[in-house]
Amino acid sequence: MRTIRIVAIVFALAAFVFAQQDKSKRPSPPGTAQVTLNGKNITIDYSRPHTHDPKTHEQRKMIGGTEPYGKPWRAGANEATTLKTQADLDIGGTSVPAGTYTLYALPEEGKMTLIISKKTGQWGIPYPGEQDDLARIPMQFNGNTGKDTEQFTISFAKKGNDSADMHFTWENWDASVNIKAK
Repeated sequence: MRTIRIVAIVFALAAFVFAQQDKSKRPSPPGTAQVTLNGKNITIDYSRPHTHDPKTHEQRKMIGGTEPYGKPWRAGANEATTLKTQADLDIGGTSVPAGTYTLYALPEEGKMTLIISKKTGQWGIPYPGEQDDLARIPMQFNGNTGKDTEQFTISFAKKGNDSADMHFTWENWDASVNIKAK
């Protein structure tokens, strides 16, 4: 009888662990943005929060609301947003060596700054601090795109074999920065 209880507990724990690993079931499911520049892969893994509250379905003001101005934001939800690059990059005029980084953004009224952190492997919040920043790079900010984007999206618009614009798009805004493989 005791063996049956132990087996039942083990199966219940295994089911719980498996359910926790299925990230597609989260209110902010996973997303991936990828681009190949000069034959080298650049990948961003992140989670995609919605503008509508997952519990109440009410419309939320995200940037400047749920995510306040002047406070570093994890550029997504859940785990920290991760940038992996096989190539040395120039991001908005800043050299970024090949490797793995965490991306944050600093939203401010009418502008957005990309924060590239050397600290990796942490949950998305709290922001680890400026002492771990590799760089802070101004993004081109378009405050009103004329269309609504329900789910936060990171994407690449390739501009040639060695260059692409990386876009953060959400609500009715878009912020972008040029990325060039060296």
